[in-house]
Amino acid sequence: MSAADFKMLLQRFYVLQAERVEAYRLLAEGHEAYLRSGPHYDFPRYRQLIHEITQAFSSISKEVMDIKERLCRDFDRQDLSEHIEKLQEKEKLKLELTAKLQLAMQNAQEHPEDEGCQENIQEIRQNIIRNKEVLSEILQDFKYDSEEAE
Repeated sequence: MSAADFKMLLQRFYVLQAERVEAYRLLAEGHEAYLRSGPHYDFPRYRQLIHEITQAFSSISKEVMDIKERLCRDFDRQDLSEHIEKLQEKEKLKLELTAKLQLAMQNAQEHPEDEGCQENIQEIRQNIIRNKEVLSEILQDFKYDSEEAE
């Protein structure tokens, strides 16, 4: 495999990360629309969005794992493969936290008198922020280590 193949693989990885960011944006917009449809929520439309986003995340994740394998097998880059492994774990956590946040936001909307709901939302948001910081660090390490080889 050539240096050009390596670069193309890295470029594809970054495109996939950008697609993840876009999927999260669409998910957030869809959830906001869902909350605005309350108290008689438009669940079928939201369920369809969740289905489509889940498929997108699954497809992205599968391709990222393929890139991870190729980096290891074709380029002997265990270091980059490990970064992707960590990234995938944190992306999974981010998705779980996002789902928890959406449920907490709906719960808070349905129970405005319950102060615990707002506290729960803030706690989940802090966890998301911490997770995003770790994701950013992993991506920086990945970028640094991949540029080192060029």
